[in-house]
Amino acid sequence: MQIRRYFAILSVAFILGNSTPAISQCAMCKMPAESNLANGGTDGSGLNKGILYMFVTPYLLVGTIAFLWWRGRRKFQVEQESEASELQNDI
Repeated sequence: MQIRRYFAILSVAFILGNSTPAISQCAMCKMPAESNLANGGTDGSGLNKGILYMFVTPYLLVGTIAFLWWRGRRKFQVEQESEASELQNDI
């Protein structure tokens, strides 16, 4: 069990240590953003942040729904177990 834990920690450290910044735009946005940055503007960095927000939002929504489902399911199982134990105690 400890080998799995060390492997997981090393994997996470490796992934975080070797990550590169996710700076990219679509082809339609790349040229105007590059020319704006070359002229001293900051529109390109704002565009990159907007792309990252759009990328993260669906994952946050799905993660929130999954967490709420898991929590509700766990509460249901605890209630079922407590009812079953009460019925056994009554017998």
